Amino acid sequence: MNNLEYHVLAGVPVSQGEPLEWGRRTYVMGILNVTPDSFSGDGRGTDLPAIVDHALHMVRDGADMIDLGAESTRPGSSRISQEEELRRLLPALEALREQLTVPISVDTYKSEVARRALDEGADFLNDVWGLKADPKMAEVAAEYNAPIVIMHNQTTTQYSNLLPDILDSLTHSISVAKKSGVSGSQIIIDPGIGFGKTADHNLEVLRRLEEFRDLGHPVLVGTSRKSTIGRVLDLPVSDRVEGTAATVALSVAGGADIVRVHDVREMVRVSRMSDAVIRRWRPTNWNS
Repeated sequence: MNNLEYHVLAGVPVSQGEPLEWGRRTYVMGILNVTPDSFSGDGRGTDLPAIVDHALHMVRDGADMIDLGAESTRPGSSRISQEEELRRLLPALEALREQLTVPISVDTYKSEVARRALDEGADFLNDVWGLKADPKMAEVAAEYNAPIVIMHNQTTTQYSNLLPDILDSLTHSISVAKKSGVSGSQIIIDPGIGFGKTADHNLEVLRRLEEFRDLGHPVLVGTSRKSTIGRVLDLPVSDRVEGTAATVALSVAGGADIVRVHDVREMVRVSRMSDAVIRRWRPTNWNS
């Protein structure tokens, strides 16, 4: 599709019984936070039965992959030590790996956490700092031939020119990854909705999502329950399902390959319906 470099993520297991093939349909990534301070109030802490039950529930609802995070990235959150992140992450990952057949992504920007996670069975990495917090992340991804999500992020909301600045930053991160030995076929990009951007910036990025396709890599979009939706609709985190659904449908129309969501059942339905129109996707039991 467009100028994507490949079709299937190397080394990643099938999703819901089928290979991960970009352009065929949009894949739904279920968010699983093992944190005490998630912005959306869905952190599972270290309750392993609750963690596994929630993950299995998301898979039953249609999640194609699970994104496991042990450190909150909400605005104003405090960074935690590598040791604390591993203490939260590894038991959850081990428990999930025993139960899940869908791919598991680990949301971390620390290279040693990434290494330990891959050793424990994680399938790919999700770096919210786009290799800028710890450049060794790229080396770990290359060593394990692990797919990696590279997200745009910055410490301010100041831009000379919003889209060109974001695209330039992502291009630099992609270059860092490739110079470290990461195959271009293992790179996924994320424009970073809600990170280093104002609400107006987020809406502009979403409106111009197709421009990210020019970088030649699959695109992941995470808008689920975020504050921009709350500002537009004047609603709390707990009441943003419809707003999220609108942004997911628009993301599919803009060419997103993965949408990262909390409300899996609802967003699977939104994605499938959008894919049926945009990508001519049809369910296996379709009979014209």
